[in-house]
Order: sequence, then C-alpha cells, then structure tokens
Amino acid sequence: MTDNDVAVVRPKQRSSGPPPEPAAPAKRPAPNRGRGTIRTRERWAALSFMSPWILGLLAITIGPMVASFYLSFTDYSLGYGEWVGGENYARMLEDPRLANAIKVTAVYTFVSVPLQLGAALLLAIVLDRGLRGMSFYRSVFYLPSLLGGSVAIAIMWRQIFGTEGLVNQVLAIFGIQGEGWVSHPDYALGTLIVLHVWTFGSPMIIFLAGLRQIPAMYYEAAKVDGAGPLRRFWSVTIPLLTPIIFFNLVLQIINSFQSFTQAFIISSGKGGPADSTMFLTLYLYDQGFTQFDMGYASAIAWLLLAIIAIFTALNFLMSKFWVFYGDND
Repeated sequence: MTDNDVAVVRPKQRSSGPPPEPAAPAKRPAPNRGRGTIRTRERWAALSFMSPWILGLLAITIGPMVASFYLSFTDYSLGYGEWVGGENYARMLEDPRLANAIKVTAVYTFVSVPLQLGAALLLAIVLDRGLRGMSFYRSVFYLPSLLGGSVAIAIMWRQIFGTEGLVNQVLAIFGIQGEGWVSHPDYALGTLIVLHVWTFGSPMIIFLAGLRQIPAMYYEAAKVDGAGPLRRFWSVTIPLLTPIIFFNLVLQIINSFQSFTQAFIISSGKGGPADSTMFLTLYLYDQGFTQFDMGYASAIAWLLLAIIAIFTALNFLMSKFWVFYGDND
C-alpha cells in the first residue's frame, strides 16, 4: 500500500466563538376576532329565526302537556284543583263508557285504515299507468283529504246518510227501504268508516310517488322470467313499496285514533246513538268541556297518548319482519 492510498482523517476544529443561538419559535397567527364576531352574529340570527318555533313549542305544546299531566292527578273543575294522586287513573278501570270508547275507536281504526290504504294503493297503481290528464285526476282524488276533516263535509255526510238522504233515495229506486244510517246504533259507525276511507287522497299521492321510484328493470326481469301481472305485483311492487306502506300505516293509525270532528258533527256531540260513535277523543271532550271534569279528561288524554305510542312502537318493532329496504341483505 502506497502513501497515496492512505486516507488521512483530520479531526474537525472547534470554533472558538460562542455557540449559536437556538432558532426563535414561529409566531402563531393572531386570532381572527372578526371571524368570531361573524359566527356569533350568525348564531344569533339563526336563533332569531327559530324563536317563533321555539316559543310556539314551549307555549303551545310543552306547556299544555306539562299542565295536563299535572291536572291528571287533581280533581280540577275550572276552579280550585285538589290533588288526588292516581285516583283518576284508577277510575278508568271502572268506567264502562271509557271501555266502550276504546272499543269503538279500535274498531274504527283497524277497519278503516286497511280499507283506506287498499283504495289508495289501487288508485295509485291505476294513475301510475300514465293516463291523460294525470294532474287533473291526482288533484280530484286528493281533494277529499283536504275536505274530509271539515265541518261542512261532516254535515253533508249526515245529510247523505240520513233517513231522507241520497243513499236511501238511491235504494228506493231498487225498491229497498233504507235505514236512518246515522241514527241507527248498528250502522252509525259504519258511515264514519266510509267517510274515513273516502279521504284516501293523501296516502294515494304518497303511494304514487313510491311507485314512480321503482326501477323498470325489475319488472322487465320479472317478465323475462315469465311472471304475470299479479305475480309482478306481489313479488316486485309490494316488496319495494313496503317502506311507503309502513309510513302510511303509521301515519293513518295515528290520525284515526285522533279523529274527532266527524263523530262530533254527525252525532251532534253526543257520540250517539247509544254511544256507538263515542270515540276516545269525543269522550275526552265530553268529560272536559261538558262535565267540566278537567282532571279526568287530562288523564284520558294521557291514556290516548300512551295507546298511540304503544301501537306506533309495535309498528316499528314489527317492521323489521316485513319492510324491505334497499340496503337489506
């Protein structure tokens, strides 16, 4: 090995000066106070726009609910209310008119709602075929839903099913002697059921919107497999429409339990004849504003709320067995 091949490593010389100062940390940007002010203004603006709804919620919904819950534990008759604890709720167990009102309301709900939804679905399928003047027919069929709960329609319904009404006049043409439908205890509730079925416009529009969302390729694939119209209806339309059916079912059950105007007008506020049209809401009104027993009426109101909540919860629990969603396995 020659001298040229030997690498000479020399130690680094240390500088005799002072050590270098560490770099100063980067300064954080000053907070943008203008941005915080803008956000605060936006929050106050949002609250100001929401304030009518918040005030309405507190004054019209939550406030009366809290007051009625308190009154349900009192003996209140438009004057001094005496605290009676759970006596109003215990009284329900021994009230035969209340039991009859629950029965009448249940029959009305579980007969009228399936018939109404069936009629709404049938007409929605017919309108979905692309008829001429679709907007006109859709408006005409939706009109009963807007007017069905009005006092004028209830009065007209009482005249139609009266002793000298249109129904009996038509039956007389065929030699049939009609009854006083609204004054007979066996038929009075049936007239209210027919009236409720007649107001099928709202669920029909919702069904029609759901039918429009079903892809045509499913029907084409079913045709290729040899499925007929009825088979396509049960195997394609109904499964894909179950979320809409479920929505309409929950909504109409709630509305049926809250029905009041029709029974009040047709029975002149008495729930007759023989309490055959005494809905739970009508019995609540009778106790609160006829008998002036506000405490017991408040307890009935909370009973009605509990019944609606129970049936709504049951619908949601049972929906997992028959409602088909697109993300289901």
